[in-house]
Amino acid sequence: MSIFSNKPKVTPVAAPAGTGADSAAERGTAPLGTSPVEKSDEQWRQELTPEEYRVLRQAGTERPYTGEYWDTHTAGVYQCRACGSELFTSQEKFDSHCGWPSFWAPLADGTVKYIHDRTLGMERVEVRCANCDSHLGHVFEGEGYGTPTDQRYCINSVSLKLVSTDDAGQ
Repeated sequence: MSIFSNKPKVTPVAAPAGTGADSAAERGTAPLGTSPVEKSDEQWRQELTPEEYRVLRQAGTERPYTGEYWDTHTAGVYQCRACGSELFTSQEKFDSHCGWPSFWAPLADGTVKYIHDRTLGMERVEVRCANCDSHLGHVFEGEGYGTPTDQRYCINSVSLKLVSTDDAGQ
């Protein structure tokens, strides 16, 4: 079963050169980082906190059970903290007890993109914001959670901003 079986077949692109994957030229695709939101490294550093920058722009990971949303049950929409794009909703959030917010699907097709991640000696699928190319986390499949997709989007809290249903109407 494909990691993308809940959607039309989507093939993740390889990671950028130097991260254990093929180059954009070899893939025949546009280089990663080509997205609607284009900012310089300096602009990102000015706009984000050091921890946000480390996770969102350098593909870091926050420590488990330390993020703002890992155990939140507030109804609302989760936006990309870097650009404000709506990525996930509380309706797809579930308790995986892994220490990070977990979702069984993104808000809509095209809101996130998938990248093969072969760092740290593992084979994973990285999830990035399709609008600004910021690192969000990873998606895993076949772990036995009783979700409609059998997928777990394991997302860093620091990559997200929750707009609660109560706040959205104001």
